[in-house]
Amino acid sequence: MSKQQKIFEQIKRRLIVSCQALPEEPLHSPFIMSKMADAAMKGGAAGIRANSVEDIKAIKETVDLPIIGIIKRVYENSAVFITPTALEIDLLYKAGVDIIALDATKRIRPDGKTISETFPEIRAKYKDQLFMADCSTFEEAMEAYKLGFDCVGTTLNGYTEYTKHHQIPDLDLIKQLVNELPIPVIAEGGIWTPEELKSVFDLGVHTAVVGTAITRPMEITKRFVQVIE
Repeated sequence: MSKQQKIFEQIKRRLIVSCQALPEEPLHSPFIMSKMADAAMKGGAAGIRANSVEDIKAIKETVDLPIIGIIKRVYENSAVFITPTALEIDLLYKAGVDIIALDATKRIRPDGKTISETFPEIRAKYKDQLFMADCSTFEEAMEAYKLGFDCVGTTLNGYTEYTKHHQIPDLDLIKQLVNELPIPVIAEGGIWTPEELKSVFDLGVHTAVVGTAITRPMEITKRFVQVIE
């Protein structure tokens, strides 16, 4: 079994926890994110999704779990912000993450190209690296598979201009992807309860990522406050 196969086997039918805090959030800190990852691991998580080289480094020093790495960076000329350019991919590769995730939507990237134009160059440069396509539609996921991504996620469903009306998690989309794609499908986005997590696993996903519902107490608090206001 190859190293890449072992990684997918480690996370198969198990939970990945996203440990992220943006600069404007109270928990923004590599140290705190490393402790979040430690708590997730001790709670039974099989993998971590993390943002920024600093957080990834701290997490790697704390837990021994596969890491899906991203770098969120906003460029003025593009709506793509999850690992948007070759610069971020280079940084994540050097950081040694197991899987690099990037926006694989049809939107124009900061370099003025589409993912279909950009990814072949990335794939050729990093032949030994696993890549996850963060998609928002079935068509984007199919294109990502054809381009050579190793797995696809529903990460951006509900977050692009043309899918913001979708109810997430979009079980119909997840079911379609599981049925028609021969590579691992990762459910991500909008999973707030254990019952919703079970519902996506029942559809046959390889794994699922839960973030906000576990590791972002500010957003969790807002949901409770909204109920009583």
